[in-house]
Amino acid sequence: MSAKKQLDQLVSEFQKKRPIRAGSLIITLYGDAIVPRGGTVWLGSLARLLEPVGINERLVRTSVYRLVKENWLQAEKIGRCSYYSLTGPGLRRFEQAFKHVYDMTGWEWTGSWTLVLLTQLDGDVRRRVREELKWLSFGSIGQGVMIHPRIRREELLQLLQEWEAFDDTIVMQTHPVEPLSSRAMRREVRESWNLDELGGRYRRFLNQFRPLWQELKDEDTLSPEDCLIARTLLIHEYRKILLRDPQLPDALLPGDWEGRGARQLCRNLYRQIYGRAEEWLDETLENASGPLPGPNEGFYRRFGGLRD
Repeated sequence: MSAKKQLDQLVSEFQKKRPIRAGSLIITLYGDAIVPRGGTVWLGSLARLLEPVGINERLVRTSVYRLVKENWLQAEKIGRCSYYSLTGPGLRRFEQAFKHVYDMTGWEWTGSWTLVLLTQLDGDVRRRVREELKWLSFGSIGQGVMIHPRIRREELLQLLQEWEAFDDTIVMQTHPVEPLSSRAMRREVRESWNLDELGGRYRRFLNQFRPLWQELKDEDTLSPEDCLIARTLLIHEYRKILLRDPQLPDALLPGDWEGRGARQLCRNLYRQIYGRAEEWLDETLENASGPLPGPNEGFYRRFGGLRD
């Protein structure tokens, strides 16, 4: 099967999902393609980019309207054209969502955990904050107690203020007093996060995108538009998994952890197609001043360096 047919299959799989979460895909497109180019784009550009994956202009408009209501995006109207950019809170949420997507650097875990106690929050607020923390890949170690190995306390306090839960939430930082990967700790990790389910999602990602990568190694004939579609779906699916992955240290993960292979595949495929995708973005993206500028230098540092 050719690379083009593999891509068509990926698009078909995306279109079969119900409901189609166009808003989530738009956030992926902002994070991957628009923010590195200044962050503001004409609505018509979004519609043109998303049409090949089966999201029509009407659905784009409806989804963007919802993202504005949810304080992800803000609009600026000039004449008859609308231009959209991330809000301040939207940008912070975006940074949390994309923080680990392009990072290839390892990290040395000190054994410290961030604990969040929700026991003093009212019921509705507690449920909402709990869902927000799960979205940030926190695990649960007990009734009203959430845990994470990586997130910094300062980041979390800022988010709690935005959620209007700062005054009634207790945040603690632990320090280890036992071996970092003790049997008890490994059991606790398995109880706090569903690693089997997470590993299964990584396996599905590998099965989805490995055939495309293999075809591209043999014969790469994808057009710039094809490459943009492939890149968007790649990062979209990978980002959705990372939202549930706390990026646990290797010492607490299975030896055959599928997340390692998924990261390498994502890196290899992205590096193969990003340049032609940028050509399509050069041609398609517009703001009120005309074509968007090229991507910033931070873009080229993705996945350990795109120019290497």
